[in-house]
Amino acid sequence: VDVYQAWCGPCKPVVNLFQKIKNEVGSDLHFAVAEVDSIDALEKYRGQCEPVFLFYTGGELVAVVRGADAPLLQKTILKQL
Repeated sequence: VDVYQAWCGPCKPVVNLFQKIKNEVGSDLHFAVAEVDSIDALEKYRGQCEPVFLFYTGGELVAVVRGADAPLLQKTILKQL
């Protein structure tokens, strides 16, 4: 989940990375975006100027990546798969 602030928007360049990984791995990988101001459960991520990526497996939060660090995001995705 790409968690973002309304004033800066979701991290669009990362969508391409997720699509590339999904095409390569052929996994049941899902990418979503969520605005922190509209979801109370994401309140702790408000007021930050960097994107935050939350990784869930079976409804449980399993990893968090702060910032649009493509190599770290790719490593985290592949590790979680």
